Amino acid sequence: MSLNIALSGMNATSKELNTISNNIANVSTSGFKESRTEFSSVYSGDEAGGVQVKAITQNFDSEGSINGTGRTLDMALSGSGFFMLVDSKGQPSYTRNGAFSMDANGYIGSGSNKLQGYSVDNNNNLVEGTLGDIKVSTESQAAKATDNIEFVANIDARSQIIDSVATPFTATDSDTYTSSYTSPVYDSLGNQHNVTQYFIKRADNDWEIRVSVDGDTLPQTTPPAGMSFDSKGQLTSSAQYDVNYAISGADPLNITMDMTGVTQFGNQFVVSTNNPNGYTSGDFVNVRVEDDGSIYANYSNGQTQLQGQVTLANFAAPQELQQTSNTSWVQTFASGVPIVGTAGTGQFGEITPSALESSNVNLTESMVSLMSSQRNYQANTKVMSTDTQLFQALFQAT
Repeated sequence: MSLNIALSGMNATSKELNTISNNIANVSTSGFKESRTEFSSVYSGDEAGGVQVKAITQNFDSEGSINGTGRTLDMALSGSGFFMLVDSKGQPSYTRNGAFSMDANGYIGSGSNKLQGYSVDNNNNLVEGTLGDIKVSTESQAAKATDNIEFVANIDARSQIIDSVATPFTATDSDTYTSSYTSPVYDSLGNQHNVTQYFIKRADNDWEIRVSVDGDTLPQTTPPAGMSFDSKGQLTSSAQYDVNYAISGADPLNITMDMTGVTQFGNQFVVSTNNPNGYTSGDFVNVRVEDDGSIYANYSNGQTQLQGQVTLANFAAPQELQQTSNTSWVQTFASGVPIVGTAGTGQFGEITPSALESSNVNLTESMVSLMSSQRNYQANTKVMSTDTQLFQALFQAT
């Protein structure tokens, strides 16, 4: 009987040695979770019959450290959850290893497995609720014509009044206007133009606005564009006026000048906001990831465009997931169905861009466990050796 007990101990300890050795081998594997061999006693009636491996469980409660890598698409996950991947056959898997890259077709993933998340519509607005492969468009970004300029400034209330009859406006003569400011704008082809506003004080608290585009002074509108202020320097007239200008070979410029927030105080002319919304065309440069999992494409024109958002999965019993590789798991009946969400919300952890979660294996503890397991194996070997010697002595005696 003791021989069978020792044999069961050797078999169980051998599996424990394999588990510990695998932990040590993956001490530098990103997203790896250490495993533990759990034992249970074997009985034959009331008599002890040895030991067996009850289960090999993984430690999802302990997290590895977050290490920066400098690689744009690397993502470290801290807290609960898994990245979601789908292979070429449509089979989902889950991982903590966020070492992702982009393939030639713009898909983000790991090898042939594609990272899952929310995609965007044709206007690059996030479409939540529908999961799919995250794909980055590497096409050039089309130009966007400027159709609005947000302009905020302080107009100097101390300025002298300029008489429109005695000193008619001329864009090339600075004595005919009080102050001016030029804003770069873009047409439908992405060509840059300069829109210059000229502010002319016509009376106390009343200002006329004239405009030129690329040095071409636009006709005065009827009624003339202008601004009126109260005695406290706050704008009382309409906060908007339009600039319309024909462009050869492109759509006409139709720009709304938003003057909300312009004031008239006894301080110098200062522009605090000048925000045209158009831009020229741009070539794809690279991608960036935000801490909520949003993925943006960066373009050579300085613009960014949302491409999708990484989603995370969590399980009621993650320890019941079936391990398919050192850093990959699949759903089982015991694990429950995945709960899907985004980083930093609800029960989900946070994403750190350009970083990876290291293995949660403690090398020192693993080495101590390895030595202890080796001693257990040797002890069981000694029992078998002693049993063999006893049998030999018994056979020789007879």
